[in-house]
Amino acid sequence: MYVSNENWQADPREIEAIVNGRHGNAFAFLGLHQVGGTSVLRAFVPHAQTLHAHTLEGTELGPMIQRHPAGFFEGKVTIDRPQPIRYRAANEGGEWDVYDPYSFGPVLGPMDDYYIGEGSHLRLFDKLGAHEMEFEGIHGTHFAVWAPNAQRVSVVGLFNEWDGRRHPMRKRMDTGIWEVFIPILGTGTVYKYEIVGADGKLLPLKADPFARQSELRPRNASIVPDPTPFTWTDGAYLEARARKDWRRSPMSIYEVHLGSWRRRPDGHFLDYDQFADQLVPYVADMGYTHIELLPISEHPFDPSWGYQPTGLYSPTARFGDPAGFARFVDAAHNAGLGVILDWVPAHFPTDEWGLSHFDGTALYEHADPRQGYHPDWNTAVYNFGRKEVVSYLVNNALYWLETFHIDGLRVDAVASMLYLDYSRQHGQWVPNKFGGNENIEAVEFLKRVNSETYRLHPGTFMIAEESTAWSGVSAPVHSGGLGFGFKWNMGFMNDTLRYMSREPVHRKFHHNDMTFGMIYAFSENFVLPISHDEVVHGKGSMLSKMPGDDWQQFANLRAYYGYMWGHPGKKLLFMGQEFAQREEWNDGKALDWFLLDAGMHEGVRRLIADLNAAYRELPALHARDCEPDGFEWIIGNDQHNSVFAWVRRAPDADPVVVVSNFTPVPRDNYVVPMPIAGRWIERINTDAGWYGGSNGGNQGAVTAAAVTGRHMPAEAKLYLPPLSTLVLKFEGG
Repeated sequence: MYVSNENWQADPREIEAIVNGRHGNAFAFLGLHQVGGTSVLRAFVPHAQTLHAHTLEGTELGPMIQRHPAGFFEGKVTIDRPQPIRYRAANEGGEWDVYDPYSFGPVLGPMDDYYIGEGSHLRLFDKLGAHEMEFEGIHGTHFAVWAPNAQRVSVVGLFNEWDGRRHPMRKRMDTGIWEVFIPILGTGTVYKYEIVGADGKLLPLKADPFARQSELRPRNASIVPDPTPFTWTDGAYLEARARKDWRRSPMSIYEVHLGSWRRRPDGHFLDYDQFADQLVPYVADMGYTHIELLPISEHPFDPSWGYQPTGLYSPTARFGDPAGFARFVDAAHNAGLGVILDWVPAHFPTDEWGLSHFDGTALYEHADPRQGYHPDWNTAVYNFGRKEVVSYLVNNALYWLETFHIDGLRVDAVASMLYLDYSRQHGQWVPNKFGGNENIEAVEFLKRVNSETYRLHPGTFMIAEESTAWSGVSAPVHSGGLGFGFKWNMGFMNDTLRYMSREPVHRKFHHNDMTFGMIYAFSENFVLPISHDEVVHGKGSMLSKMPGDDWQQFANLRAYYGYMWGHPGKKLLFMGQEFAQREEWNDGKALDWFLLDAGMHEGVRRLIADLNAAYRELPALHARDCEPDGFEWIIGNDQHNSVFAWVRRAPDADPVVVVSNFTPVPRDNYVVPMPIAGRWIERINTDAGWYGGSNGGNQGAVTAAAVTGRHMPAEAKLYLPPLSTLVLKFEGG
C-alpha cells in the first residue's frame, strides 16, 4: 500500500487517522509543511487516482504520490512559503479542481482569542458561523464554531458528500473554537458540523449555533448567507428614534404571530415582502406605534410559536430569506412603526442537531438536570455561569438590533431565569452559593445584556415578561436594577380580566380588582399586556370572556379597552382582539377577517384606531405613563355603581379625564369632580354608534362648573352610557 519510507514521508498511522476521520489536528498534517528541510504537500482527496499541485498562477509544484487508495497524496514541492494551492484531480470519470483549505492561514486573530477568552467580545456574529469572504486572494467561506471538548470538528455538506474526513477544522487551543476557510464555497451552501466528542464517539450532525440562515423545516441544516450588505432607507427613523425617551412617549404595540395573522388563499404562509405590503400599512393605519413579533428565530415545530428556537441568529425560513426580513423591518420604519422581537434566552430545545450536548458534553446547558433541565417546557436551560454562553446570548441580542435595526426585544420567561426553584419542588433544585433561590449568574447576564443594549443602541429598549415581585426589573443597573426599560404588568391583566369576566351585578363586590393595580402602578415602567397567552389553551377570545348577551359582550369589551387605554402604562394587544375575534386563537389558520363585514366587529376596530389616535395625540395619556404625578383618582370608591374616574396629566398639556361605567345601567346627571372648570370635549365615547354602541352620551361635550369646599375645583354632570368608557379632554374655559 505504501511506497518505501523516506524521512520526509508521513507516518502511516497519521495517514490512517486522516483517512478514518480520527485525526485531531489536520492542519498540523495536511497542506504545506517543512520536514527536515524539505517542503512537503499532503492532501486528502477521495475518489482521486492522480493529483497534481499548482500555484494559483498555474505553476506545477511537483508530483503527488498516492500513499493511500482512499485518496491520500503526498509529494515534495519546490515552494517554501505558505500560499494557496490548487490541485488538479483525476480518475476514470474525468478531471476536477480542488483548492486546498489547509494552505490558508487562520482568519481569526490573537485579539479575537483575547476578547473571546475574556468573555467581552461583542462582534462574535462577525467572527463565528459562516462568512463568505475574500481571503488570501481567494473567494470562499470561513467557518468557525465553539466546541472545546471535541476531538475533531468538520464542515460537511453536499459539497463534500457529507464526508467529515474531508474538511476537518483547525482548533484554536486558547478558546476551544474550531475554524477553517474553504475556498470557492459561497452563498447558499448548505452545511452542518460533524463532531467527534471527547469520548471519541461521532455525534449527530449539528446545525451552526451562529447560522444566519437555516433550511426550512423539516430540514434543519445551516446555509451560508448572502454577504451583500442590505441597503437601508430608514435613516431618518433611526435618527429620530435615538432621541426618544420611550417612558414618556406613546407606545401602543400590536402583537403578531406571522404564521396566522393572514394567509394566502391556498392556505400557505405570506412571505416577508407580503407582510411589508399588508401587515405594515394595516398596523400603521390602526395607529399603533410598534409591531411585536412572536419569536421569528428559526424553530422546527410550528405549534411552539417560535418559543423553542434552534437557530437563534436565523430569521425563520417559513417566510423567506434574511434579506426579506430586513425589507419588512425597513418598510415598517418607513411607515413610522417600530419592530419588537420576542427573544428567548431562557431555554432551548433538546433536538439532537441543535445546541444540546453540542460537543458531546453539557456545553451550553448545565450538566446537572436540577439546573439544566426545565420541567415546564421539556427544554434545556442555558448555563449562565459560562462566559462563552453569556457571550453567545449577549451577541445575539446585539445582532438583531444592529443587523436588522430591531427597535426592542421582549425577553421571554424572565421569571424562570431569575429563580433557581422556578416550577421545581423541594430537592429538585440547587441553591446558589448563599443558600438562596436567586439565579445569581442569570441576574448578571440580564444586567449585562441590558447594559450593552442601551449603551450601543440608543433609542432601543428591552421589555421583561416577568410575573413575580422581583424588585427593580425596570430600574437601571447602576441603581441596583436589572436594567430593563419596561416590564409586562401581569397583575393588571389578571385582575382586570377577572373583574370583567364577572356578571355586572357582582362587580361591586370585586371593585378592588380594578383599583388595586394603582398601588404598584409606578413601581416599574409597565406595559399593559393583553397578549397571545390570554386567548389560547381554553381561555377563549377576549369577546368570549365578557358576560351577557352579544350586545353586552361587545359593550363590555369596548368599555374595557377604553379603561385600558386611559390607564397608566404602555399598551399591547394581540392580533385579532382589535376587531373582537370570536374564536380562541388558532395558530394553524388565519384570523377571521370576514368578521369585519359585521358592524359590531368593525366598530371595535374603529374604536382601537381612535383610542390609539387619542393616546398618541394627547400628552396627558402617555407622557407620564410611568410616573405617579400623571395620575389622580377622581372616583375610586363608587363600588355600588361600578363607576371609576381619574385624571391624567402631563406638563404643558391639557388634562384628560377618564370615566368608566361597568354596569349595563345608564347613569344620568352623574356628578364627576373635575380638575378644571370649563368645557370638556368627549374625545372618546365607547358607546358611540360609530363603534357599534347605543349612541348615548353628552352631545360631544360637557361643561364643568366651579365649586368650593370639594377635593376638586369643579364638577360636571355627565350622562354615563351603559357599559362604557368616556375620555374627556379639556378644551378651555
